[in-house]
This record gives sequence, structure tokens and C-alpha cells, in this order.
Amino acid sequence: MPSKMVQIPTTDGQADAFAAFPDHGERHPGVLMYADAFGIRPVLREMARELAGHGYYVLVPHFFYRHGPAPLIELPEHIGEDVRPAVVAQVMPLIEAHTAERVRSDADAYLRFLTTQPEVGAGPVAVTGYCIGGLLAMRTAAAHPGQVAAVAGFHGPVGADGPDSLSELTAQVHLGHAETDMTPEALGELNQALDAAGIDYTSEIYPGTVHGFTLSDTDAFNAAALQLHWDRLLPLLGRTLANG
Repeated sequence: MPSKMVQIPTTDGQADAFAAFPDHGERHPGVLMYADAFGIRPVLREMARELAGHGYYVLVPHFFYRHGPAPLIELPEHIGEDVRPAVVAQVMPLIEAHTAERVRSDADAYLRFLTTQPEVGAGPVAVTGYCIGGLLAMRTAAAHPGQVAAVAGFHGPVGADGPDSLSELTAQVHLGHAETDMTPEALGELNQALDAAGIDYTSEIYPGTVHGFTLSDTDAFNAAALQLHWDRLLPLLGRTLANG
């Protein structure tokens, strides 16, 4: 599976990013994949390569690029509960500085780059995101309704912008929530807002999960939930993006 680091021109500089894509020379639909706040690292590269293996050009931007290239912080091979608070304390100021305005400006640049790659076919794209990346994915899809055909967010604060933010969405949506992130009551309220916005969506709590369940380098990892994530994501992309 070919993969490489690339540089994306933005209004504020150059964002480094990881790209993975099939190796048989054709053009493929593009998928913009937002990492969690811990950023581009082996587990994200592995997930991007796995998705690319299903016939997609996958772009994973380092969205904290204004503070320097990835990796900004030194991560252990396994982010256990003993080190997690210290790591979170390092990334929290980066999250707080990453305003909605920056997210939208960067999304313009990421999508422009993605759709002009020679390996990417014409047509709509999809956006996926993990943890905080789920919120970035939703903001990107809302800002580009004609271009983003599918959006998926996993264990992310996807409703953080409130019900009004959903009205711009035209993409098909899948949201996979962690049990520890979303009460059944909160899920009902979110889904009611999605219904009111007329969105074609699935939104569910993945059983027995805690925040971060897709990421195999954390204590939150849940192998069954990661598989469920693929079982939901791949059909969504298959329905909305034209392969080949």
C-alpha cells in the first residue's frame, strides 16, 4: 500500500499530512481522515492504510501544524491511564487554540489538496474523524455541503456546536458514540436534532465502550467496537462515493 508524507498549503503555512492510497494506478474517491488530538502516529497510519486498501485515497492532516510539524509531543508506544493525564495536559492548549474559524479555513485547504491529487477521482469525498477529529469532520461536512457526501465521527464531541449547526449538512452521517461519552438521553436529543434537520443518518452507542475505543495504542481500545466501526464506515462510503 503506497503511503507518503505530504505538505498541504494553507492560509497560515504548510500542514504536514499522511497519505495512503491503492497502488494500481487508477483514480479513487478521496477520504479526509481527522485523527484524535494525539495526532499522526503508527495506529493512525495503520487505519489509513486499511481504509485505503478498500479503494480510497486517504489523507490524514496534522491539524496542529501551526505549532510545528508532527509529532509535537513525544508519545509512548502505549498511551495507558498512567500517562494519559500528562499527555492530555500537553494537547489541551492546542485544542483550545484550534478555533472553529481555523478548522473551516484548514478544511478548505485540505479538501482542495485532496481533490487535486492525481490519484483522486472526480466526484464527492467523505470525511471521518476520531475523538476531537469527529467534531472537525462534522464542521468540515457542514462547511462543504456540495462536496462532502459522507461524514462519520467516532467517540467525538460531534454535537458540540449545537442543533443549528446540523442544518447545513447534506452528507449521509454515521456517528458511533462511546458509552462513557453519551447517555441514552443525550443520544435521544442528538438524534432528534438530526431528524429535525432532515439528515440521512445512523447514530448509536457502541456497547461496552469508553472514549477512544477505536485506537489500539490506548487503554480504551475495544477490538469488537473497532470492527463495528469498519462495519458501519465501509458501507457508508460504498453507498456515497463512486469507486474507480
